Amino acid sequence: MSPRSGLLDPAAAPPEERPSVALLAVERGTASFDRVRDAAAGCRACDLWARATQTVFGAGPVPARLMLVGEQPGDKEDLAGEPFVGPAGSMLGKALEEAGIDRETAFVTNVVKHFKWRPAPGGKRRLHERPNKVEVGACLPWVESELALVQPKALVLLGATAAGALAGPKVSVTRDRGKPLPLDLAPLVVATVHPSSILRAGSGREEAYLAFVRDLQGVARRLEALAG
Repeated sequence: MSPRSGLLDPAAAPPEERPSVALLAVERGTASFDRVRDAAAGCRACDLWARATQTVFGAGPVPARLMLVGEQPGDKEDLAGEPFVGPAGSMLGKALEEAGIDRETAFVTNVVKHFKWRPAPGGKRRLHERPNKVEVGACLPWVESELALVQPKALVLLGATAAGALAGPKVSVTRDRGKPLPLDLAPLVVATVHPSSILRAGSGREEAYLAFVRDLQGVARRLEALAG
């Protein structure tokens, strides 16, 4: 059974076809957010599900004025089943607060919905590994479905993986961060760094954090202008 068959229930689709079936159903207006999230729980579109604890789908109000998209769940998120609840999530929450944005009003998610990891040498820790193009491509319809359902006024792409997946290879986070991007994904689209990069910034952490807050403050100002 394939999306072309007219199947409109993503949770009833074969596990390997669920992302594309879900997107088709959302585009046709026949799938709610809850139904799409339930379908994602059994996704087998790539191999990452086999080593992950669970699918980590997006969370927050639907619809929402602001949607933030990162790379993938980390160790804490994989265990909890919620996005951005680990150290990077704490950093994001702090920065949003300083930028004047209530995190509870934002929808947060990731391009990839399963945690990709490798074991730490000689230990039990699970170390993050960046998802490859095949894994990102297999998962992309899920975040496209979220975007269609959330209908944000502002979309913030956190890090190179999210920017590459949704904005394309011509967007450079380093060069284009904080600037409105000419994309039709939302009225305002902005790329910035992933908060996990701030945690890895060493002696430059404070400077990196302040730059991140400035990017989010710009988003907040432009959101207010859109509302006006």
